[in-house]
Amino acid sequence: MGEVDPAFIQEIQHRPNLVIIEAEGIPLIDLSSTINASELVSRIADASKNWGFFQVINHGVPPECRRKIEDAARKFFALPLEEKRKVRRDEMNPYGYYDTEHTKNVRDWKEVFDFTVSTPTFIPASPEPDDEELTELTNQWPQYPPELREVCEEYAREMEKLAFKLLGLISLSLGLAENRLNLFFETSSTTFIRLNHYPPCPVPHLALGVGRHKDAGALTILAQDDVGGLEVKRKTDGEWIRVKPTPDAYIINVGDLIQVWSNDTYESVEHRVMVNQERERFSIPFFFNPGHHAWVQPLEELTKGEKPKYKEYNWGKFFTMRKGSNFKKLNVENIQISHFKVSE
Repeated sequence: MGEVDPAFIQEIQHRPNLVIIEAEGIPLIDLSSTINASELVSRIADASKNWGFFQVINHGVPPECRRKIEDAARKFFALPLEEKRKVRRDEMNPYGYYDTEHTKNVRDWKEVFDFTVSTPTFIPASPEPDDEELTELTNQWPQYPPELREVCEEYAREMEKLAFKLLGLISLSLGLAENRLNLFFETSSTTFIRLNHYPPCPVPHLALGVGRHKDAGALTILAQDDVGGLEVKRKTDGEWIRVKPTPDAYIINVGDLIQVWSNDTYESVEHRVMVNQERERFSIPFFFNPGHHAWVQPLEELTKGEKPKYKEYNWGKFFTMRKGSNFKKLNVENIQISHFKVSE
């Protein structure tokens, strides 16, 4: 990544602004049992509606569990490139190491290691509607560091517990039963975890670690280090706001699935990652996704008296199409939930 390939360069209107606006307003929510339950649900509702992002503390994830996966990630990314590429992912299996991912058809300044939480994971073999064949996806684990698999699997178990807790709170905040959305995730989910490494970048005014995007799944739970770099597009004025790292906190964002299920009551918000000229950065997002068989549409309970704003779509087909686009530059916009929007 030493020389700057033109593939990394953002179009002028999407280049980062090096004048940083730090977010004071992104809510910090305490999940400890000392907080009144109705007050907690109210805070989740406000954060989801007004920001689409919030941070959580006292979340129940052991600090040691997080420290171990962060240490293992640093060891893995410090390996020679030829070692990392022994577990390189490809279009047949999107789990493993990768360093040429594209967002909005521009290459990201990062390298990643992805692993699935449910083993094995099944997804449609193709995005074609009539193709019923499934593909089995399995994780690729490197020889070094030897502890990587164990610490990743331990971390995944803790993340799943937190994800279901947050999903229940979001359900309650929408006036639904706490377990209303659980069934989408309890059998053969497509949830995965990514280890991100953003090397120092000589052109932080031209490139991005990850270009502007919204997350396609239900929830993302992000652990970021003290370097920071995540920016959220503020709903009130469209300004890009830096999310200041809070020690031991997790950053939560509402994904496209929650937007569709809630019939736009909650909105998935655009975000991006800035790069740093001097310091490398590490982060670990957990992408909470349903099983491939899930059909997604506005929930009946939330559309009473109003028209559903989205047509039904199959999550597995959507996921397969999105995964495929990470490997090559497309001549068209990647699939988005806006493609299923019902015209007024």
